[in-house]
Amino acid sequence: MAKTDVKQKGGGFLLAETSAASVFTPEDFTAEHRLIAQTAEKFVERDVLPQMEAIERQDFGAVVRLLHKAGELGLLAHSVPEPYGGLGLDKITKSIVGEHVGRAGAYGVAHSNHTCIATLPITYFGTERQKEAYLPKLASGEYIGAYCLTEPDAGSDAMSGQTTARLNEAGTHYLLNGSKLYITNAAFSDTFIVYAKVDGEKFTAFLVEKGFTGLSIGPEEKKMGIKGSSTCPVILEDCEVPAENVIGTVGKGHHIAFNVLNLGRFNLGSACMGGAKGSLKLAIDYTLARRQFGRSIASFPATQEKLATMASRIYAAESLQYRTAGLLEAVLGDGTEGVGSVTERLAEYAIECAVCKVFGSETLDYVVDEAVQLHGGAGYMQEYAIERAYRDSRINRIFEGTNEINRLIIPGFLLRKAKQGGIPLQEAITQATVEWQNGSNTEKAREEDMTASMRRLFLALLGAAFLQFGAKLESEQELVMKLADVAISLYAAESAVLRAKKAEGEKLKAQLAAQYVDDAYMETERLAKQLVISLYSGEQQRHYLHLLQKECSRFTYENPILRKRAIAAALLDAQAYTC
Repeated sequence: MAKTDVKQKGGGFLLAETSAASVFTPEDFTAEHRLIAQTAEKFVERDVLPQMEAIERQDFGAVVRLLHKAGELGLLAHSVPEPYGGLGLDKITKSIVGEHVGRAGAYGVAHSNHTCIATLPITYFGTERQKEAYLPKLASGEYIGAYCLTEPDAGSDAMSGQTTARLNEAGTHYLLNGSKLYITNAAFSDTFIVYAKVDGEKFTAFLVEKGFTGLSIGPEEKKMGIKGSSTCPVILEDCEVPAENVIGTVGKGHHIAFNVLNLGRFNLGSACMGGAKGSLKLAIDYTLARRQFGRSIASFPATQEKLATMASRIYAAESLQYRTAGLLEAVLGDGTEGVGSVTERLAEYAIECAVCKVFGSETLDYVVDEAVQLHGGAGYMQEYAIERAYRDSRINRIFEGTNEINRLIIPGFLLRKAKQGGIPLQEAITQATVEWQNGSNTEKAREEDMTASMRRLFLALLGAAFLQFGAKLESEQELVMKLADVAISLYAAESAVLRAKKAEGEKLKAQLAAQYVDDAYMETERLAKQLVISLYSGEQQRHYLHLLQKECSRFTYENPILRKRAIAAALLDAQAYTC
């Protein structure tokens, strides 16, 4: 298949191979990136973690003080352009900061929500007056922001929201009526990005201040986790919003809502990856310290297998996260161009951002679950940090669109882009189908060949599904979600392989990549078999199952027990994930 580079179209990884030289990896960090990472790490270690008990008790004053401190350090300003009091840094920096605050549970949620979806609508779509008035205060932490989209009867189907906006007779203010649900940072926010329908029809974004007449905050929700992150209803009763506080264009609020959420999903992936690293560190420390049968439990092979599998998933998550950061930076840059072009560029990598969110959140859930298991009974006790991490992690599969919705996005967006002529999907499907049926001769390295095989299976089976269902395929959600799982595994596996290839000679990275690819390929084989069985019957089914077996049996596997022991030895020697 033809190669593409970092400027490829969104979703291009599903159609063609990518060269290792064109992907951004953590090994490409600049001195400035590393300095920001050190600042964020020290802030979390010295300022946030000592306050975790107070934050867990919902001492929102502590959260606000920490946000102000983050503002003083520049950790809220990375994505705000320099002319408006920000640092104007790249999307790699955004991911770096997101990763480090991701270790901090509820505080990290408050921080990331503020810097991303509560600030970026103004950054990308605000008027000059709005940017000058609000961005410097949001960048410094003088103002804390919230994002108000969800309603009691409008969650994943956000466009069904019932909050209305009516222009007063003088034409000076809109009167907003309705309620927003589960709003992060609500109790202590100064600004609210609120979506409402002008005249009950035109979905529009508004910039609302907490002091505006008619805005009130409901009671704090009683949550399972992220307790230190305020979550309240926001109630609007003839809330008076100046007409000049419309963000973007009346009736075009959906472009802002959904495209800014792409960056929200990317940001959430960074936080989850950082949280997973932190939980792995807790597991390593505990298993080294805990002794049973006269030795540390870290010395037992069963423990080591868990640690190694956790690390291989984290390596894949880290690799795809920074690969996506490089892609976003290539299309967004400083983000100050006109609204139309920003809308298109925010949407370009919607598929990759959805993968970041799904893979990151499910990696974190896997890691915290295994970390609790390695703590044994202690992991269930609030005395240990892993208990809170376990509760805090669960929300991430729901935030920023459920993982089910994000899975449906992946093939759906790909098909829509193809229909609009944006990508040569049909040509890729045809080539992949021919290769699958006739066999593919290659001289690629084993792991690269396996990711090429995953791509081939995805395209051939997507083509078969579309041939059978046509435009109705998106309604066949069971099939679409299985195809999405193959796509997610492919992006993660290829990102890990390309990163290891760039870091040639670094044995641990090669081992982590190989381990993740093996696991991902076995899962792809299982999903592909389910898809074949669902799409075909009788003789056709036997034919395609035979082709699948022939494709997948080309690969041999290294002994995973020995490889995982080697990975675990490196982790325990460093007493941390060190890639």
